[in-house]
Amino acid sequence: MIVFALASAAWLGVADTVARPPVGPRDAPVGIMAAPEDTTRRKRAKAVEISDQYATRLKIHKIASYATLPLFAVQYIAGQAMYDADSKGNPRPQWAYAVHTPAAIALGGLFAVNTVTGAMNWWETRGEEKGRTWRTIHAALMLASDAGFAYTGSLGNGQARYSYEGRDHHRQWAINSSLVALAAYAMMLDPIRRDK
Repeated sequence: MIVFALASAAWLGVADTVARPPVGPRDAPVGIMAAPEDTTRRKRAKAVEISDQYATRLKIHKIASYATLPLFAVQYIAGQAMYDADSKGNPRPQWAYAVHTPAAIALGGLFAVNTVTGAMNWWETRGEEKGRTWRTIHAALMLASDAGFAYTGSLGNGQARYSYEGRDHHRQWAINSSLVALAAYAMMLDPIRRDK
């Protein structure tokens, strides 16, 4: 009897070491289900550190942006007054002529400030995925507007001084560049903004 008990114990010990197939839902006892294996890999959120200079540049960027709006209006009114006078063969209003060039220089300065501060802040937040596409579209539109205004300025110093067609070309580039800038400006206002 002792021999039989030892043989049974040895046989059971060997049987426990034999590999058994995994228990699946069909083989599991009733009421017990195997937990489903989690095969999804979640991407960890990357921490993006923003410097104190970011907030300072953002404040400067906003102030310069607000200041461009009245200058756009001044430029349009003065430019349109000179354009209308030229089209009718009348002398240009002295006030419009006196305002147009200094306002254009001021706009160029504000756009330079906004380009530098905006580009630096865009670069600093490039690792932040949330809203990156929105910020990049805003930046691309503003750079396109910058290029348009640079070309507009070159037309003002060249073609626009000597021919009506040149003035028309200058005017169209100024208006279209302003519209691109205003679209980029509007997309960063709270009701529309999608980068937060």
